[in-house]
Order: sequence, then structure tokens, then C-alpha cells
Amino acid sequence: MRLLEHLHRNVKTVAMPAAMVVGALLCRPISALEAWTHQMITPTLIFLMLFVTFCRVKPRQMKPSMLHVWLLLFQAVVCIGVYLLLLPLNDIVAQGAMICVLAPVAMAAVVIGGMLGANVATMATYSLLCNMAIALLAPVILTFTGTGMCTFTQILARIAPLLVMPFAAAQFCRFVFPKAAQWVGDHSQISFYMWLASLLVIIGRTTAFIIDLHDASLSTELWLAFAALVICLVQFKVGRMLGRRYGDPAAGGQSLGQKNTVLAVWMAQSFLNPISSIAPTAYIVWQNFVNSYQIWRKDRGK
Repeated sequence: MRLLEHLHRNVKTVAMPAAMVVGALLCRPISALEAWTHQMITPTLIFLMLFVTFCRVKPRQMKPSMLHVWLLLFQAVVCIGVYLLLLPLNDIVAQGAMICVLAPVAMAAVVIGGMLGANVATMATYSLLCNMAIALLAPVILTFTGTGMCTFTQILARIAPLLVMPFAAAQFCRFVFPKAAQWVGDHSQISFYMWLASLLVIIGRTTAFIIDLHDASLSTELWLAFAALVICLVQFKVGRMLGRRYGDPAAGGQSLGQKNTVLAVWMAQSFLNPISSIAPTAYIVWQNFVNSYQIWRKDRGK
């Protein structure tokens, strides 16, 4: 048993960077496979990951806290502040930076947070609160900063199926098939390998998108990527600082730093200048480097 745990720990250390490299190298086959499945691979994997994680969460454990309030307040205020600060310099970079802050917490952040020792119930609560809050806030911000009208229904349609359904399915399983739910919860490391598969697909699509993009100047692309890097590091750091005040730095860091980049790219391409989507696209890479480092550091501590 210890040998299996040792192997699993070593695999986790190198698996995420390896998945990113493989995804980049196989971007064309991955994009073709995604098109053939009508972009259903990633949503399916996210649904399964969250189902496995939510099997460990009881509804009575999910309680809003002041940590959640501060995290939401940071997103709401800073996304507007970043946009206004960068707008005089470059409107496309301003839009890209803004969307990297505005994007809600990633569905899979609960999975990575659990690996880092975060309170899963705290993160599950914030995942629900944050995604619903951004569904209300984003239409207002995107309408004033973008090129088209964005509605609550449009964003909710993107969020709800992958947020509410896994939670409902997991709780149904807990009540109707408690032994099966307990087994799934006890083997939650399965979700890590699902996350690796989804990461490989996301990086493949990201690489193909960047290769096929010809409308942006190289300087704009580099500034967007640099803005995404700075915002990524700041959000993970601030999130951990806020989380530490409430006894859970890992939950704070993942809740603020790990973004639903698939939704962010869609919002940028649909309601902002499409070139601004390079920022959340680059954010995918940066946040997974941070996740890899955090997992390596935690496993080294063990």
C-alpha cells in the first residue's frame, strides 16, 4: 500500500507539466477529437471529477463564511480597477486582464484544493456562490466594457450544468447508495487522473487556438500573456493570505487563483475583442504551473 502511495505521489509531481507538454505537441489530433465529440470531452471529465469530490461533502457542511465574502469582493472590485488602470495604455490588454480577474473559480479547483489539504466543503460552498455571483455580475461588466450584450441566462447556461448537476447526482448517490458514495469518496484520487486528461485536452485546444490566431500583433500577445501571469500570481498570493486569516490558505489560494478559463475564453471571444482571449488562454498555462509547483511542494513536505 505504501508503494502505491509513493508511486502516486511521484506521478503527481511530474504529471501536470508532462500533460501540458503532451497536450501542446498533440494539439492537432486533440482538436480533431474534440470537434468529433462536439466538445464534450472536457465537460464530461469535469462532471465526473466534481461528482467524485462532492461524494465527500455533506450539505450541512456547506456554510458561507467571511472568507467567501472577501474573495468575492476582491474579484468584483479588482476586475474593474485593473480594467480602468490599463485602459489608457491598451484597451485589448485591459479587457484581457479584466476577464482574468472576473472569471469565476474553476470547477476543478475543488479537486486540486482537496489534494493541497483545503477544506473541501469550504471550497464547494465558494464554487457555488462564486459562479452564481459572477453570473449576475458579469453581464453588467461585459455590457459596459465589451462589444455586445451579455445576459444572465447566457452565462448561467454555461455554468449550471457543470455545477449543479454533479452536486445533485452526488447527494442522490449518498442518500440512495451510501456505500457506493463512500467508496467513491474514499478513492477521490481518481479525480486527479481525470483532471490530467482534461488538462491535456485543454492545453491541446489552447495551443491550436494560439497557432491559428493571426489577427494580433506579437507585442499585444506578449503583453496579454504577461498581464495574465502577473494577475495569476497575485490572485494565488492574495487568496492564500486571505485564507490564512481564516485557517485555510489552500482553500483561499485555489478559490481566487484557479479560474474557469474555458468560460473566461468564451466570454472574451463572445463579448469583448476576441484577441483579448489570449490572456485567459495564457492563464490556463500559468495556473497549472502554479498548481504543479504547489502539489510538488506539498508532496516534498510529506
